[in-house]
Amino acid sequence: MSVETGPQLDQRLIDLWNTLSGAELLQAMADGTVPEISHVSRHLRQIVTGAEPGRVDISWTPTADLCNPGNVVHGGYIAMILDNAACMAASSTFERFTPMLTLSLNVDYLRAVNADETYTVTGTCLHPGSTRMVSNALIHDAEGRPVAQATASVIPNKAFMP
Repeated sequence: MSVETGPQLDQRLIDLWNTLSGAELLQAMADGTVPEISHVSRHLRQIVTGAEPGRVDISWTPTADLCNPGNVVHGGYIAMILDNAACMAASSTFERFTPMLTLSLNVDYLRAVNADETYTVTGTCLHPGSTRMVSNALIHDAEGRPVAQATASVIPNKAFMP
């Protein structure tokens, strides 16, 4: 099934979605020729900075509205950005961009994530299977130290497949 016209998607984006590979669509986001397509991505303020088959790079500057009462970014938001990176890495392996559904996500929190600091998030698809895929995602701080990592098992969302 191809993407249907909706109030949030213009025809140009739909045409690109239906013709570009997963990596090409993600790279178009990085180049700024295609907007982020997810409200969640905009809420997290993630920016795709690069993509190739099996890999996606994201810049993430969480804001104070993502912090818990301890004034650090809530672990749920950290898990969300890791899940996004893992799913996009898997999507980047497809002939046409296909969103993923997460079956499992295992997160390791290594250091605090602070608001208003920029982090690099890298997703890598380890097993680009036809039914079940496995990806890793890793967040680094500005000094290059890992702050959190995840392994995800995902499947293609068949609602978006031909």
